[in-house]
Amino acid sequence: MARRGLELVVARAVAGGVRWVVLREKDLPRAERAALAADLRAILVDVGGTLIVAGPDPLDGDAVHLPAAGPYPPPTHALVGRSCHDHTELDRITTEHYATVSPVYPTRTKPGYGPPLGPSGLQKLVETRPVPVLALGGVETPEQVTACVQAGATGVAVLGALMRAQDPCAVAATLTSAYAEAVTPEHLQARRRHPGPHDGGCGRPCPRRDQA
Repeated sequence: MARRGLELVVARAVAGGVRWVVLREKDLPRAERAALAADLRAILVDVGGTLIVAGPDPLDGDAVHLPAAGPYPPPTHALVGRSCHDHTELDRITTEHYATVSPVYPTRTKPGYGPPLGPSGLQKLVETRPVPVLALGGVETPEQVTACVQAGATGVAVLGALMRAQDPCAVAATLTSAYAEAVTPEHLQARRRHPGPHDGGCGRPCPRRDQA
């Protein structure tokens, strides 16, 4: 999916502010996957970034990210995430530290994947979450990032918008700036003064959560 070498795209995204990187590439032989993990760790080390490896094998990464289907119980690790899509899957969370919830928006990466939750559907899942939630799926614009934060997401996870970008650094900078603005006290105060549909018009903002 990347427009150029994966390591280059990741390096440019990190330069733009990305701090968590998920290594997917599940079909690679373990030796090749381990080598790729080492290359990504080298990119992240200078910025104190976090390498998350999809699947139960951490490959010396900082975290593992598990699919909704398993394994259960989750492996013991310093940081464990889980992909979730509905209340049933979130209810199965036990010792995991965070969950991604998807798809929030229609996604070009997985056409037909969904139906998309939208910000309102995301909020309903966040309200019952047992752990911090990252919004995933079709997040490509600053407005979408803001809507996800307003819905209560701890952060956002972005795939296609960075992998397909002509300039991953610029895209990352734009989206991370939108996130930072969305969680500032000034923004939360504005939401108190001007309640929107994300808070049901009650005037109470979604509680601030630090990015995981």
